[in-house]
Amino acid sequence: MTGKKGINSRALMIGLIAIVVVIGFALVSLSIGSSRVEAEEGPVNALANSKNDCVVCHDRTTPGIIQQYGHSTMAAADVTCEDCHEVERDYPGGIEHEGTYVLQSPTTAMCQSCHENEVNQYYASRHALPAYVAMVGAEVLDEDLMAMYQEVTEGQPDPDRARNAIYHLEGPAVTRFACEGCHNIGKPAEDGSVGECQQCHLRHEFSLEQVRKPETCSACHIGPDHPQFEIYQESPHGISYAVGSDDWNWDADPGTLTSEDFPAPTCATCHFSGFGGTATTHDSGDRLTWFLFMPVSERRPGYNENAGRMQQVCGECHNSDFIDDFYTDGDALVEAVNAWVLESREIIKPLQDNGLLTADPFDEPIDFVFFDLWHHWGRTAKFGGWMQGPDYTQWHGAYEVLRELAELKEMVHDKLEEAGIEP
Repeated sequence: MTGKKGINSRALMIGLIAIVVVIGFALVSLSIGSSRVEAEEGPVNALANSKNDCVVCHDRTTPGIIQQYGHSTMAAADVTCEDCHEVERDYPGGIEHEGTYVLQSPTTAMCQSCHENEVNQYYASRHALPAYVAMVGAEVLDEDLMAMYQEVTEGQPDPDRARNAIYHLEGPAVTRFACEGCHNIGKPAEDGSVGECQQCHLRHEFSLEQVRKPETCSACHIGPDHPQFEIYQESPHGISYAVGSDDWNWDADPGTLTSEDFPAPTCATCHFSGFGGTATTHDSGDRLTWFLFMPVSERRPGYNENAGRMQQVCGECHNSDFIDDFYTDGDALVEAVNAWVLESREIIKPLQDNGLLTADPFDEPIDFVFFDLWHHWGRTAKFGGWMQGPDYTQWHGAYEVLRELAELKEMVHDKLEEAGIEP
């Protein structure tokens, strides 16, 4: 009898184990099936069953916008269309629409109601008024905007007026599709606020992954005068992004990022993201040492503190000896390029002293050579060095500066001879 009971107990135990295994397989199958359905159907749309008048109407007229916003974290947090777009009847820039008044494109004042710190940091950055002034000049600013501009670090050095001259020479038919596409990031709005958040945070999904990827910055930071995106692509950081970023944690919560999330940095990691011991910021100059955009670069006010914040980011992957040496070498590069630009000023000075240059900007070839030397090639050499892009430091930077110096000398020599002045 004991043997039979033992056999029955073992059989019962085996049966129970088999049932548990079958249930386990069933649960795993259901989980996989659910994941497959979610993958096939896409992310959850928070507006799928919305009865909001804006959503119902625009789901017919502009369904793409509804799809985008429905997948956003703002929609998931019950932020409505009206929260961002609807304004009072007399609000500057508001237009009548379906029995109410709206802003077609929300201003930073609207964003500020929820994102106060971010907007204030942005106002202190080069992406705000300094970006717009670099295009049109400071003369367009009223008293309040001028005061705001002068509070910005980048508003302190007098901007080179040659860029303003190019904008006005080309005219609105061109600049509408050229300069303004980037520099309007700092354009004042009718309500007195400044800037266009949507230039970086593409509407209406407002994706963390999108704003953290370097392609977002490439919309503006590209080309001969500021080729940061191309430099990034050839740098060790950019190569790491190109070959491995599919596995990076793009949706990590802001302010929590570590090298486990991002084994190499993107533009956002270095300049904006909370990373390691450095807090998140919307001031793009908060971690920079030099005014690299200037013809002759100067150190920023508080550059030691700025460098300390950037070096904390670097220190997540690099040791202190590497970082210290890199900063020493980067400083030396800037000084070398500064010396070339100062030399170009000395070369052209005899023409200025003898009244042999016209008062109008960019009306003869020498104006373009003198401008390109610092605005294109000098700046590119500096950006290339600090961002570890050797080809841009050399062939698109230093080499072109030397070539322009040689051409400038020849042009000045010829002009002096033509005027009967000993070169």
